[in-house]
Amino acid sequence: MKIPFVEPVMCLSVFALTLNSPLTTQYVYRRIWEETGNYSIALESNTSKCAMNKSSPIFAFQEEVQRKVSLFNLQMDISGLIPGLVSTFVFLSHSDHGGRKFPLILSSVGALANSAWLCLLSYFALPIQLLIASTFIGALFGNYTTLLGASFAYIVDQCKEKKQRTIRIAIIDFLFGVVSGVTGLSSGYFIRGLGFVWSFLIVTVALSVNLIYILFFLEDSMKESSSQNISVSWTEAFKNLFNRTYMLFKNASGAQRSLCGLLLFTMITYFFVTIGVSPIFVLYELDSPLCWDEVLIGYGSALGSVTFFTSFLGIWLFSYCMEDIHMAFIGTFTTMVGMAMTAFARTTLMMFLVRLPFLFTVMPFSVLRSMISKVVRSTEQGTMFACLAFLETLGGITAVSTFNGIYSATVAWYKGFVFLLSAVLLLIPAISLWKLLSKNIYQYVYSIYIHILYIFTYIF
Repeated sequence: MKIPFVEPVMCLSVFALTLNSPLTTQYVYRRIWEETGNYSIALESNTSKCAMNKSSPIFAFQEEVQRKVSLFNLQMDISGLIPGLVSTFVFLSHSDHGGRKFPLILSSVGALANSAWLCLLSYFALPIQLLIASTFIGALFGNYTTLLGASFAYIVDQCKEKKQRTIRIAIIDFLFGVVSGVTGLSSGYFIRGLGFVWSFLIVTVALSVNLIYILFFLEDSMKESSSQNISVSWTEAFKNLFNRTYMLFKNASGAQRSLCGLLLFTMITYFFVTIGVSPIFVLYELDSPLCWDEVLIGYGSALGSVTFFTSFLGIWLFSYCMEDIHMAFIGTFTTMVGMAMTAFARTTLMMFLVRLPFLFTVMPFSVLRSMISKVVRSTEQGTMFACLAFLETLGGITAVSTFNGIYSATVAWYKGFVFLLSAVLLLIPAISLWKLLSKNIYQYVYSIYIHILYIFTYIF
């Protein structure tokens, strides 16, 4: 019996991603720390190997480690850029006719292979430079944006009503928050209690279960399309993919095309800043004056994940009294405030408190995805989400690479600079949303004027 729910796929994937991300960052940090000098970090230690006194010899050493880790992350991200872009666009565009399961399977295979390789790498203490090669190979099968794009397209296939679409996507974000919150809270204990090898193995098992569910239990949401597949050459297939994307915008009216373009621009600029700065939080917390250990980093990650739940509540409550665009603006503005506050956080209490302005950070993602899906027809959802995932992959990898490079260049003189820059850059999607908001207000006022004019004409 086939199951028509993609939510288990997304939950298992988020669990694996949420656990794997801090694991990889801290594993690379420890390896580079130990390879750079004669200092070691014990997994069972309750304190971070971190110096707060700038005159201490270890202070300059840890600054050098921060710079090297940031540059290594930059190399990993760049290695997966081109293959990730191509695979995401091709797989998701193909899903409009080949079914949504195809990109789900391939991206899951890539994630599973990458996780298994991390197990071997940590067990045999192989050179960490091999992570760059595994990132490149994994990106050939797609990445998390491929899986999320296919999953959201799967959900849109099932939701015919526009309001139902917004709520369903918000529920998914709520599930993300629950899973990532619990995983983030326990990630430090995974490292301290099990070590890196067993922690990576748990991720591998979760991804294996995920792949089994997709292959044998998940129902494809596009049965009728998959039965009409025609055998064509690869050249013709690529031509069809790009042609569908071109026709998506060409067939739209001028107003629809401009609305779609502005929504995509807003989504990607917001995505660029929030995703780009995310990995910097762990490095910022590991360094002085915070000097967090893996358990505190887990607590911070869990508190950060609460934003999925609060964003869901925000969408659920605000949807009764305001339009989607107002919710997106609120989320963007509060995130801007949170970024500015993080730049000046110097104590553990302050670093926990800065999570409060991030309560609605996820809200613009859910709302803008829903707004974009309403602009196109149901038969174009896969192509639209392919464009969105393509831009997210390009923007995400470029953003992470850019912010890692900026942090590496500025960590020695001001660690919080990258967060101040993020707050300034968030003005771009905020202005874009304000432009859309002003247009909506103008249309609303114009509509009232026409109705009043009609009433006066009828009376007199």
